Amino acid sequence: MIESLPRREREVFEVLCSLGEGTAAAVRGTLADPPSDSAVRTLLSRLVAKGLVAHRTVNQAYVYAPAEQAGAVAETALQRIVQTFFRGSAASAATALLGMEPKLTSEEIEALQRAIDNARKEAE
Repeated sequence: MIESLPRREREVFEVLCSLGEGTAAAVRGTLADPPSDSAVRTLLSRLVAKGLVAHRTVNQAYVYAPAEQAGAVAETALQRIVQTFFRGSAASAATALLGMEPKLTSEEIEALQRAIDNARKEAE
C-alpha cells in the first residue's frame, strides 16, 4: 500500500515509523527538505484518513503513531525488497542485514537463533 502513496505521504509515514511516534513538529524536524508545518499536519491527517496513522492528544498536542496495520505494511515492503534485491532469498537478505549491524545484543542473537530453529523444524 505504501507504494501507492504520494511521495511526501510516504516520506512522512516512513519517518513516523522510524520515530515510533511523534508530533507534527518532530516529524517535520526529521524530514529532509521539510514542507511547512501546516503541510506536515495535512499529510499526517491524510495518513490518518487512510488508516495508516493514528493519533492521541497529549498536553493539547496531537501525537501521531503508525496504526496497527503498519506492521503489515512493513512486512509487505520487506517482501518487495527481498524479491527485488535478493532474488527472493530471505537468507541472503538476513545475511546482508546482519552485516550492517556491528554488534548484536544477546537478546537479538537469541531471537535469531529461535527463528533459525523454527525454520529447521518447519523444513523437516
